[in-house]
Amino acid sequence: MRPPEIADSTEAERRKYIRDTFPCIADCDMCGLCTVFRGRDPEIAYKDYISGEREFMDVSADYR
Repeated sequence: MRPPEIADSTEAERRKYIRDTFPCIADCDMCGLCTVFRGRDPEIAYKDYISGEREFMDVSADYR
């Protein structure tokens, strides 16, 4: 599933996309998301995308 475009989505839709795409499975050794996002919750890491300030791919590039 592609991330919702900022121009065509609401903040709630973008937040739901981030929650659904990066769920916490409570097993850090198996998941690794905490490491990827440098200890941040994905909603915090993607706050600029959720708020409509930056595109999803631009924020994702910060964590590569």
